[in-house]
Amino acid sequence: MGITLTNQNSIQEEMKSRLKLGNACYHLVQNLFSSSLLSRNRIYRTIILSLIFCGCGLGLSLREEHRLGVFKNRVLKKIFGPKRDDVSWELRRLHNEELNDLYSPNIIQVIKSRRMRWARHVACVEDQRGAYLVLVRIAEGRQPFGKPTHIWEDTSKMDL
Repeated sequence: MGITLTNQNSIQEEMKSRLKLGNACYHLVQNLFSSSLLSRNRIYRTIILSLIFCGCGLGLSLREEHRLGVFKNRVLKKIFGPKRDDVSWELRRLHNEELNDLYSPNIIQVIKSRRMRWARHVACVEDQRGAYLVLVRIAEGRQPFGKPTHIWEDTSKMDL
């Protein structure tokens, strides 16, 4: 379950492939959601989100955060289905606020907390290990024009 990086440290292609994998995984386990023995939240969290979280260890742009939110809402609407209205007893689609109540952890917050846990782990290891060098590396060479690229230290500070 490795991730693919580009020269510009962009994860857009990786996010596209992870969301496709999450969508395919949903369709494979779709029949499990009708089971009364299994929790829908647990299936969603352990099977579908584990694929999505694997590629999200790097810094996310607002575009990727939005795409993750759209994916979450779309899949949760499929999982929990329509809801009967209390007054008219007609079926209606769930609103985003209701979906957030059904599945409370925000995907972006979970990703940031996992990234901070990993950074804390790497900070405790020896100075010469590869993960530590990636965490505290200083960009070498000339930087491209425009917005400067973020390093792990910058991303960790923004997460805090």
